[in-house]
Amino acid sequence: MESGKRGAEAGPSSGYGVGEERQQKHKEMSRKPSELRVVQEEEEVADESKGGDVGGFVPGPLLSLKEQIEKDKDDDSLRRWKEKLLGSLESDLNGQKEPEVKFHSIGIISTDFGEINTSLPVNEDQKDRVLFTLREGSEYRLKLTFSVLHNIVSGLTYSNTVWKGGVQVDQSKGMLGTFAPNQEPYAHALEEETTPSGVLARGIYSAKLKFEDDDRRCHMELKYSFEIKKKS
Repeated sequence: MESGKRGAEAGPSSGYGVGEERQQKHKEMSRKPSELRVVQEEEEVADESKGGDVGGFVPGPLLSLKEQIEKDKDDDSLRRWKEKLLGSLESDLNGQKEPEVKFHSIGIISTDFGEINTSLPVNEDQKDRVLFTLREGSEYRLKLTFSVLHNIVSGLTYSNTVWKGGVQVDQSKGMLGTFAPNQEPYAHALEEETTPSGVLARGIYSAKLKFEDDDRRCHMELKYSFEIKKKS
């Protein structure tokens, strides 16, 4: 399945264009856990509330798009590469350094029913409702549409954590890639998943989808619910 529009990305998502270290990081993040971890949702929230830098990580200095374009203007090869990467973005050369990822919709693609999309952000009266229902043993993908504004977002990753009855039953992580600001939104389908089967697998699940970049900026954290029903 196509993973959406990738033409304006700054390099391949498998290594997002920056050497073996990031390629290895991508491989590690793409692996699923070999077994399910039983962790209370409340414990995970408590851990996240501690905050702070992880492992002494310090993000490098940011340059605005305007500064990046002008920095190597005397180097013809770099100038041509930047023009190809960034395209016509005169309206976004406002000096803002922080990239912004604006999510427009979350969708579910399944062999059960095709594709269903929900606009983001989710309205207050929809936060507790089930966004989609799947049959046990069915294959599906989550699909996101989003825009990148103001600056290049590097190494955009996702994590999707799933709970049932307050107990964590699954977690998947992966790399979307590096994206330049673009006048048209990007569309990206996450890795294919298969719903579990059996009596215990049926019911309503809660989940949290989180997107971060290389500098550990969180661009979206979405909580949602879905249901798994008996295969007819």
